[in-house]
Amino acid sequence: MFRQKYPFYVLQSLILSALLNRFLTVMFEIKEVISKEQRMQFVGFPFDLYRSDQYWVPPIKKDEIKQLQPSTNPSFENCEAKFWIAVDNERCLGRIGAIINHEYNIKTGEKKGRISKIEFVDDQLVSTGLFKSAESWLIEKGMAFVHGPLGFNNLDTQGLLIEGFDHLPSIASVYHKSYYLKHFEQAGYTKENDWVEFKLTLGEKALEKASRGAELIKKRYGFEVVNFDSKEELKKYIQPVFKILNEAFSDLPYVTKFSDRLIKTIGDKYFRVLNPKFVKIIKKEGRVIAFIIGLPTLSSAMQKAGGKIYPFGFLHIIKALKNPTVIDLLLTGVDPDYHTTGAAVILFAELQKEMQKHGITQMETTGMFETNLTAISNWKNYDHIQHKRRRCFVKALSA
Repeated sequence: MFRQKYPFYVLQSLILSALLNRFLTVMFEIKEVISKEQRMQFVGFPFDLYRSDQYWVPPIKKDEIKQLQPSTNPSFENCEAKFWIAVDNERCLGRIGAIINHEYNIKTGEKKGRISKIEFVDDQLVSTGLFKSAESWLIEKGMAFVHGPLGFNNLDTQGLLIEGFDHLPSIASVYHKSYYLKHFEQAGYTKENDWVEFKLTLGEKALEKASRGAELIKKRYGFEVVNFDSKEELKKYIQPVFKILNEAFSDLPYVTKFSDRLIKTIGDKYFRVLNPKFVKIIKKEGRVIAFIIGLPTLSSAMQKAGGKIYPFGFLHIIKALKNPTVIDLLLTGVDPDYHTTGAAVILFAELQKEMQKHGITQMETTGMFETNLTAISNWKNYDHIQHKRRRCFVKALSA
């Protein structure tokens, strides 16, 4: 015989509450982000969505707001973009951006738009509404395909996390809710490219091999290694580093050249969080031909900062920079003319020597394309795990 666990009026109340919550979830509007208040909602939404998630690393809110406006984001010189939020009467339920990088479309000869900064509650009506808003605008602008998540340029965060939800990301990587994948697939998006990320642990084998190989290569090619003790010493190398970045990465997917104004903006943004000791430069006859930028991991510090540099966020960041425990491999670049010389071996050997001085044994790579087997094969000299994967999706658009 059925035994009622709760009185009828309690069951009735629970059912009505569930129906009401469902009703409130689906009653929403998609609004274009235009006002200052809406920009704040757009930037603030992930802080609510991931509030109880121990692995999400919040960005700096001020930097995020700057990205949404042509007056503070030089990428708008070559890009068009719009942003939307899904809102009900009281709360934000999701957000999405759409970007057209005209320079990239000229480079590839395709008409592709990008979806960007997408986040949403686990409700298909909400995600569908966001996708359709972005896609409709891209169709209006003559785009034949949409891909993403992507940013304005390849130093913006890229891809949707699909593996590695129990690992803390670096500040140059991404973190997402695990349910996002099913929403992308249900909306008709398929795989275009995957990035993979690795955790590397230094051992004697890697250290000895890198040191031995580096010395041979330096003697053979007459390379000079430049080390740094202060940020002031780094300043004059910002332009040469981006010159190499523009040349070395030019053929990669999603990449366009950085303008002088964009170089200054990105340089200013990252310059403040660099520890110069983990930046290494190689010169040949006075010319910069390769670089590596390692960054003491700031993930935990950024979590403590909670999206704000002031009044106390910068203290957590400074502490992490001065007392590094893990190094994030932020960027590596070699002039194409010297790509086959083994310059990268010197870069890693020099970085590892610096890590040894600080008692650091672990490195985190940022994303590399899963098809870049040559680079991935370098990790065989380390104790390593491939612990994260993120994906760029693509979808054909139809009017």
